[in-house]
Amino acid sequence: MNHLTVDAAGRAFLTKEEGEILHTYKDAGGVLTMGVGHTGPDVYPASTLTHEASQRLLTQDLARFEAAVHRLVRVALNQSQFNALVSFAFNLGAGALQKSSLLRLVNAGSQDAAALTAAFKLWRNVNGQPNRAIEARRGREAALFLSH
Repeated sequence: MNHLTVDAAGRAFLTKEEGEILHTYKDAGGVLTMGVGHTGPDVYPASTLTHEASQRLLTQDLARFEAAVHRLVRVALNQSQFNALVSFAFNLGAGALQKSSLLRLVNAGSQDAAALTAAFKLWRNVNGQPNRAIEARRGREAALFLSH
């Protein structure tokens, strides 16, 4: 139904939320990460990369999460909504989006700003503990989703 991809504004939003760090580091959850939130078996301790390499990894990673949003969302989205849901899935994983009340609200066509914001903000924990930075990010994602 949706044939959107993350646009330049969405890419900038996600890059600002994730940060772009050109060496490996452990994220808030303790996962080895580099570039713009890139994780996986290709991330090794003490690695570095260029901005260009980081952006290539981001493009590859975005494609996975764009595909997940396309697969899971059953209603038409505008660009801001799509960007927000890709950011959510990028940060939490497609499985989190799949099992979320947020997805159920979106697929039901909800226009209830308070309910949608609350559904975004349910996903505020890191390692089982509430995290203010992640809760603030969920608020920004909700605002982006509702900005249509």
